[in-house]
Amino acid sequence: MALITISGYPCSGKTRRAQQISDFIESKLKEPEYTGPPYKIVVISDHSLNISRSAYNDSRSEKPARGTLFTNLQRQISPNNIVILDAPNYIKGFRYQIYCAAREFKVRVATVFVVSTPDQCRTRNEARPEGERYTAETLDNLIQRFEEPSSMVRWDSPLFTLLWTDEGIPSSDIWKAIISGDVKPPNSGTLSITKAPTDALLNLENTTLATVSAIMSEQSSSGSFGGPMQLAITPTLTMKIMLPGRNVTLPELQRLKRQFVTVHKKAITLGTTEKGAVDWEEQRIAQKFVAYLEEHLQ
Repeated sequence: MALITISGYPCSGKTRRAQQISDFIESKLKEPEYTGPPYKIVVISDHSLNISRSAYNDSRSEKPARGTLFTNLQRQISPNNIVILDAPNYIKGFRYQIYCAAREFKVRVATVFVVSTPDQCRTRNEARPEGERYTAETLDNLIQRFEEPSSMVRWDSPLFTLLWTDEGIPSSDIWKAIISGDVKPPNSGTLSITKAPTDALLNLENTTLATVSAIMSEQSSSGSFGGPMQLAITPTLTMKIMLPGRNVTLPELQRLKRQFVTVHKKAITLGTTEKGAVDWEEQRIAQKFVAYLEEHLQ
């Protein structure tokens, strides 16, 4: 339903803000005036996934940690969940990856930027228990590498910035963003393409060839030119066609067959852009080809 990405320096107060947002949304969902679906609030963080602070000490351990975050995020994104991602999310490329995942699942997005000074972050880090601290070197490295969210880019928008001096959160604006904000369509590069079955090319060629043969055979045996005809395309497949009031020649049927096959062969070999399932059975191919002939034969 919605994804809220929390971003900020380590020890900047992101978890506190995530909790404030979670508490507010939960209270809104319980209000008598609220008549929408009973959404579930899911908070994903390094702590909930048992990701150690030491995972950020070097890139070799940090990359699997981000992979764990992203994998769990994908599992939780759904039309029924409001997901709050409480993690540094300091790399804009990672935030873009998160944004694309949200678009793929067709959920609303919002980004909350928790601002704090480096000195405040260092003080908070030193006050933490030993096992929950970043090393001084790691903390400074993460602060230096932090890529600030921007409302000018689509993957960080809408962006809500919270200063360390702010006691509350822009609750009504965040609620509006996740309840009635725009749902971005999936990126075309992430859409799965419906592939044709392996025998589709063979069915296409054989069915169109059999249809042409059936038309020539019916014209020859009936001695009539034009009008409605019943075609015996295969022993188990018959099809009606309306031909123009003249003798239809083999060359023009072969020309239209080649055009029809060429167009549909691209859909088979490259993947179709049609929505939903595409039926490449001989009956459906015959129906399409007959409609194509009726449209193009004059």
